[in-house]
Amino acid sequence: MKVEPIRILLVEDSAADIRLIQEALREGKIVNELHIVRDGEAALDFLYQRHNYSMTSRPDLVILDLNLPRKNGKEVLEVIKADESLRTIPVTVLTTSSAERDVIDSYKLGANCYMTKPVNFERFIDVVNQIEDFWLGVVRLPIVRNSWA
Repeated sequence: MKVEPIRILLVEDSAADIRLIQEALREGKIVNELHIVRDGEAALDFLYQRHNYSMTSRPDLVILDLNLPRKNGKEVLEVIKADESLRTIPVTVLTTSSAERDVIDSYKLGANCYMTKPVNFERFIDVVNQIEDFWLGVVRLPIVRNSWA
């Protein structure tokens, strides 16, 4: 039996953070298909299969930075959680901000969890591994294949 990879949409504008997350997920235990967009508008284009993303598949998990160009992470989160066809996709906020206002706003908008990016390299890799362990190993995701239902 072939195991389908878990589809992850990473919404991140930092090239260094993208590389770290890619490396951590590549070495992880769970087979995954990582898609990367670098701004909030591209994230929504991906999710709504618009423009260059017309052939994309629905992600099973979104990892979202808050500090993004064009449309910030809170705006993206608000759209995802307000849309009946997208709201069941779990969203993990992974950002540099540890501001209490950002944490509260993210949860009010429907974030499934909020994590602050560590500045230490090893700790950063550990946080990404924890995201993988929890979302891809412990919990059951609402996997929707061949449909955006």
